[in-house]
Amino acid sequence: MTFEELNGDYSIERMDSVIKALEEVLRSALPQGCITVGVYEAAKSLNVDPDNVVLCILATDDDDVKDVALQIHFTLIQAFCCENDINILRVNNTRRLAHILGGAGMHGSEQMDLHCILVTVPHASTWKNPALGKVNRFCRESRCMDQWVPIINLPER
Repeated sequence: MTFEELNGDYSIERMDSVIKALEEVLRSALPQGCITVGVYEAAKSLNVDPDNVVLCILATDDDDVKDVALQIHFTLIQAFCCENDINILRVNNTRRLAHILGGAGMHGSEQMDLHCILVTVPHASTWKNPALGKVNRFCRESRCMDQWVPIINLPER
């Protein structure tokens, strides 16, 4: 096996590990009320209390690439997060995100806006999550390689 093949296997294994960590972060933050869902709701939360935001997830599906308004919102949210040292991830599968959040993508019969998800921790919280540490480390390492907003391809399950 060549070095490139070994390195590729490591990258796939590493990405799988980050995906599992992201899923764990979302599943553990949800029952604690530490998730903000929606572009507008996220913008309000970032404006009010950016210090409690520990992760920003920007999610799209193939159809969303052509949505200019959504891309403008993403650009503004990304700039704000970079300015406030908030880690950002791009995720490509809103249906999978809805599944991870336990069907939180539906509000009654209406589809919720899962294009932006914030993970927060209250000021008084001592919430220590090893999975969050792994996701944040992935974001830091990606920035060191000049990938400011790493992309995660969430597989269907």
